Amino acid sequence: MADLTPNLPGDDRWAREALTKLAFAAVTEQRRARRWGIFFKFLFFGYLVGLLFLAWPDSLDTTAVTASAKKHTALVRIDGLIASSTEASAKNVIEALRKAFKDDKTAGVILEINSPGGSPVQSGEIYDEIKKLRQQHPNIPVHAVTSDVCASGGYYIAAAAQNIYANKASIVGSIGVRMDSFGFTDAIAKIGVERRAYTAGSNKDFLDPFKPVNLEEVKHLQGMLDAIHQQFITAVKQGRGERLKDNPDVFSGLMWTGEQGVGLGLVDALGSTRSVAEEVIKEKTIVDYTKHTRWLDRLFDETQASLSAALRNGLGMDGMAQWR
Repeated sequence: MADLTPNLPGDDRWAREALTKLAFAAVTEQRRARRWGIFFKFLFFGYLVGLLFLAWPDSLDTTAVTASAKKHTALVRIDGLIASSTEASAKNVIEALRKAFKDDKTAGVILEINSPGGSPVQSGEIYDEIKKLRQQHPNIPVHAVTSDVCASGGYYIAAAAQNIYANKASIVGSIGVRMDSFGFTDAIAKIGVERRAYTAGSNKDFLDPFKPVNLEEVKHLQGMLDAIHQQFITAVKQGRGERLKDNPDVFSGLMWTGEQGVGLGLVDALGSTRSVAEEVIKEKTIVDYTKHTRWLDRLFDETQASLSAALRNGLGMDGMAQWR
């Protein structure tokens, strides 16, 4: 092929070729930068959409809005650990209960419980709210239906309902209180660690796991646990009344199957959410009022709970009583 490049001095020709290459390289780089710019814009947009999706409530209650146009059975689920930082918190459950009772199409409410227990405070608040709502709405029955587990704080809540139903293999009961701790005095002595704790208040290092057991402190703690246990027993007796059998093991912390629970008066009958809606409340249409917290709210609550736990540890309050 003929060389069309004009005859130029060697230096001028080299300079022109270099400038041509630089120009093409600049154009190529601009195109590449434009492509990357478009890519990162789409990536950022997708990131924002993802954040909005995660931050948006998991449930918009569209089912409830549509179905509540006719009479229905309201469902409120209590699933998992009952604590201020979980979906089974008193705040979430109470909000769902109030919404269910407020709907004039609600024929009855089912509390579907699948929980091993948790905070006495959170469980007690839910129990008190159920009692109050029953007084305010005497024509709306409330029934508890146990799923796999309805123990400790979960059963405390169930006792506020008019009736309790369970599967024959459900686990119910565990009416007791526990508080866990460890002792490290021998361990730190063996590895040569010196414990240094500075407090203001003669009992501020109450139950410190790095010091020997203090019988007076244990006695005080046992009194606290007994008092909370008695609150639990009183609530169950008020809720269940004469249906409870006179058996001291009922309040010993033991757990029972749903079938055994019927014999002890802890459970009224065997049944499921569906059967209670259809045969007891007489409204087979079920509307779920359970409140689901947003993903970001759950993340914030979990972070807050972790910080609170760390603060309690720092202040010597690491042991917390639980109904379980």
